[in-house]
Amino acid sequence: MKQAKPISRQLIEACKKEYENSCLCKAMTCAVSKTELAQAAFDGEAARKLDMTFSIDLCSSGVTWQKASGRCWIFAAMNILREKVAEACGVERMELSENYIAFWDKFEKINYFLESVIDSTDLPVGDRTLDWILQGISDGGQWDMIVSLVKKYGVAPITAMPETCQSSSTRVMSRMLNMKLREYAVELRKLVSAGADPQPRKEEMLKEMYRALCICFGKPADVFDFEYRDKDKQYHCDRGLTPQSFYEKYVGMDLDEYVSMIHAPTRDKPYGKTFTVKYLGNVVEGSIRHLNVPMETFKELVVSQLKDGEPVWFGSDCSKYGDRAQGIWDQDTYRYGDVLGGLTFGLTKEEALDYRDSAMNHAMVIAGVNFDENGRPNRWKIENSWGEEAGYKGYFVMSDKWFDAYTYQAVVNKKYLPEDLKKALDQEPIELSPWDPMGSLA
Repeated sequence: MKQAKPISRQLIEACKKEYENSCLCKAMTCAVSKTELAQAAFDGEAARKLDMTFSIDLCSSGVTWQKASGRCWIFAAMNILREKVAEACGVERMELSENYIAFWDKFEKINYFLESVIDSTDLPVGDRTLDWILQGISDGGQWDMIVSLVKKYGVAPITAMPETCQSSSTRVMSRMLNMKLREYAVELRKLVSAGADPQPRKEEMLKEMYRALCICFGKPADVFDFEYRDKDKQYHCDRGLTPQSFYEKYVGMDLDEYVSMIHAPTRDKPYGKTFTVKYLGNVVEGSIRHLNVPMETFKELVVSQLKDGEPVWFGSDCSKYGDRAQGIWDQDTYRYGDVLGGLTFGLTKEEALDYRDSAMNHAMVIAGVNFDENGRPNRWKIENSWGEEAGYKGYFVMSDKWFDAYTYQAVVNKKYLPEDLKKALDQEPIELSPWDPMGSLA
């Protein structure tokens, strides 16, 4: 840094004097010395306004638990799809196999990684795009990645492929897989540089990875019997189903009729335009597409789907102003500025995106909404995947203010879109850089 100005002794003395003269700062120092910052900042009076009663209240199958994994986007999607199964079968509780989807997601991401390495062999070591690719694969994902997986592999009930220790706790497995993938990357780049066809070796790599995934997740279900008791305690058994036939018979949603909306109020992303992200995906024959809309439109479309009795998959920044135990997301409930000596926090949503303060990092289900006396949303019911010990038996509430600031993506049926936005879906999507905030994974 040219002509950077160092911290002077005079400035340090001024800071020290200001702190020493503040009774409030000394009191807060005492308060947080034995109290976690979020607890010290918690405003119970504000929290009481976030009642767990809603004008529209959906989802009754109980919450699921992703445990020590980053599969929230899979859990949220399966929680949407299982509502169709529960309705079709007349059951009170239903869970689909997140492990089944996670297996094929990992396998497809491995192929996507290897193809990305082959595609980028002209990039030198140290190139930003190559560095991005070489981060490897993760548990995270986005809605269109779910669509690609379900269309190709179907779904299965959890009894057909239950969780394993590794599917529920993925950190070490992911580290070892990525270590091997980077080794593969070295080999593939050398093959391409030498003018050889990399595909035969890539297929051997996929076979090696398939074996490793079967060991960690179990062999993926291909044919199974679906047994259940309905609400009247009547036993049912549907034999010889495949994941594809199960989906067709018991879910039946046409996922091509759903669109991923985003709210990205940044100058590089005009409203009414569609976007994709380079080197983002899992199934190589699939695609990622987002439609950027204003927040008012965003919420109107979400409410329209909720009013028709269908919950909504959505992505947000769950790291901001939340309490796992209380089940709350709300800026006004956490007075961090007061606790930290009068700091103020005022980034706009646009600035938070542009300056890397916020991005989508968690996917959940909007399962309800409450309206004020003017018919406008003031709080939202959230079905999470952190188990029944979190929040209110696993359910959370977010304020409408928090929705505005930290919700970035939601998926709704195209039928709710106004005509101009339906036409916008026919546009060729604008390609964003791999590191764009809208390429972040839940």
